[in-house]
Amino acid sequence: MKADDPELAATAEAILWREWCRSGDPETDRLFRAGVDAMQNRRLEESEEFFTGVIQRQPGFAEGWNKRATVRYMRRDFSGSISDCQETLARNPHHFGAASGQGLCHISLGEFREAAICFRRALEIHPHLNAVRHNLALAEAEGGGSGYLN
Repeated sequence: MKADDPELAATAEAILWREWCRSGDPETDRLFRAGVDAMQNRRLEESEEFFTGVIQRQPGFAEGWNKRATVRYMRRDFSGSISDCQETLARNPHHFGAASGQGLCHISLGEFREAAICFRRALEIHPHLNAVRHNLALAEAEGGGSGYLN
């Protein structure tokens, strides 16, 4: 992801997402796809239930936690989403999506320093995320510190 070639980074990202969405268990994968479908169709309560089922079946599957974090963010349950992002990162420390998503939750809660820390973590993993770079600048402008080590 740290390659200088943005096209190569985009290809690597697509491969990672495809791999991250596979649990290795057909039933878990079926529940996961049902949760994604419900989320895409804005049936958020139903989607959260599917992802909770995924987590109960396979608690080590990081993307189950990440998708539930996304649904919780969409439902404006920012604290619940932050908790799920942390669970995702505990299972997959390279999950730039969870780090960025956690940052968005912190921004929504007015926690700009915490948001900046999360956005920096995402950029350490995947420096080609322009939206995350923009969000980092916003968080820093709101008091989240500046520079790499804050």
